[in-house]
Amino acid sequence: MARKKIRWMDGAVPFLCVFLVSNFILSKFSMIPCRLVLLAALLLSRDADALQVIGGSVTVVQGDTATLPCHVTDTNDDLTQITWQRRTRAKPHNDNFITIQPGNRLQFVHGHDDRFKYIGNFNDKNGTLQLSSVTLKDEGSYTCIFTLFPSGNQKTEIPLNLLVPPFTNIKDNLPTLGTEEVLFATCTAAGSKPPAEVRWLTGALGDKVRTTTNSTQYDNDTTTTVSSLFGVPTREINGHQVQCVISGDSLTKEETLPFTIQVYFSPTEVNISVISEDSFECVTEANPNANFTWSRSGQSFMQSAVKEEGAKLQLLSLTAYLNGLYQCEAANSYGIKHGQLYVHVASGACSAAWASFGLLLSLDVIGATWFFYKSGRFQKCLRQ
Repeated sequence: MARKKIRWMDGAVPFLCVFLVSNFILSKFSMIPCRLVLLAALLLSRDADALQVIGGSVTVVQGDTATLPCHVTDTNDDLTQITWQRRTRAKPHNDNFITIQPGNRLQFVHGHDDRFKYIGNFNDKNGTLQLSSVTLKDEGSYTCIFTLFPSGNQKTEIPLNLLVPPFTNIKDNLPTLGTEEVLFATCTAAGSKPPAEVRWLTGALGDKVRTTTNSTQYDNDTTTTVSSLFGVPTREINGHQVQCVISGDSLTKEETLPFTIQVYFSPTEVNISVISEDSFECVTEANPNANFTWSRSGQSFMQSAVKEEGAKLQLLSLTAYLNGLYQCEAANSYGIKHGQLYVHVASGACSAAWASFGLLLSLDVIGATWFFYKSGRFQKCLRQ
């Protein structure tokens, strides 16, 4: 709490009045001892020295409630009025905006503002105000003035300072596979007062990544700080977890934003793996994950014969109807790749014969596959 001690000159006017009156009395009534007059003047001076107006600087987080303390101590003077003045961002010129009269009657000078509440007590010479939902426009200097008799006006100034927590986020820059350094992501602490500190924790990545930080200050004294994460977009770095840490006086504790580095790429070569004699699965690598679609060349699927579940294809009955060329399409927003599967179910009790190959295989390889099939290499008959 700041204490303002009233100087002797603050009580000079009433002291001068007493002095002049005393001289007048002495001139009329010479029998009154001079020492009595001097004693009265000394007592008045001592009372003025003891009077104190107590206030203090206030710091509050934007949106919270601020208490503006102000009261007088060590005086028996009569209080006739309490006046509040302010000089803020919204009102740069100092002016009266609230008066408080006996009976705790609060009056607004230039329009009502229900965010202000009088929480002091006039009889106790306490003029404390409460201001709710504080904004940057309220930041500034508030002056509390007590009108006392016979001391006159006594005042103190209460600075109101605001802390503004930042709005925080991480933005993925959506990098794709490559050999040159690119921006992976940006971490932002926007609109902070005072400026926030932004840094990355990259763990085991070490010198595989680097960071830069830039700040922009605005007219309202808030600052936006942006930290960027750079590196070469390889498959090895894809999936690594890092953290953006934001700290500062406007935050009660550090804020940590986790982030997984993503390197985006289209599906790689599509392979078809055999789960069982009648079940197959389309396999590829992609980021984001690929969506799979099975189709049959020249024919549609019969629901009772084939079951399709994403990357998996199951033949529900091994019949000649299922013979033919099947295609698996793997697709994401960065590209499409295909894989193919040839199925042949031999007559009688023979098991299914199959061959799978990528779409980019040449016709010569496809012809060779058909030759091996006709030669019986892909067939395995079961005796009844």
